[in-house]
Amino acid sequence: MKMKNLMVAGVALCGLVALSSCKGSESAYRKAYDAALAQGNNTTTNTSNQNNDYNDIPVVTPLTDQPVTDTRVTDNNDNVPVRTENLTVVNGSGLKNFSVVVGSFSVKANAEGLVERLRNQGMDAQLAYNSARGMYRVVASTFTDKASAVSSRNQLRNTYADAWLLYQGK
Repeated sequence: MKMKNLMVAGVALCGLVALSSCKGSESAYRKAYDAALAQGNNTTTNTSNQNNDYNDIPVVTPLTDQPVTDTRVTDNNDNVPVRTENLTVVNGSGLKNFSVVVGSFSVKANAEGLVERLRNQGMDAQLAYNSARGMYRVVASTFTDKASAVSSRNQLRNTYADAWLLYQGK
């Protein structure tokens, strides 16, 4: 029983300390508020005491013409991911450094079907084989520079959402 009374007294003492500490902060805020209010009233009194007709006219900063600048944003293709694989061209004119792959198949006939469809659409599609993975890669376009390959991949993603870049350095 004595322990329970001691605990209740401890909790009450903690509550009292917590409440009394808020009072000090509250009074400091109140003093700052009163000082700001007094300063605001003092400023209004000073301006109203002046007999100047220009007090009610707002001051406006005039606009100045600024020259128009054309800011061009250039894409930084360094952040575009590129996969490196050793491929052997099965059907096509040969791969350059950067290629856009729009399909990967383990069955050659499926890959050849996509190559034919791309060629019917006017693309120079090629079929390449990755012997390490046992996969046929359908290359829709191939370029010597990365920027052109990224641009082509972005356009092809409208139709082939999983299109990706392949780097095959010479």
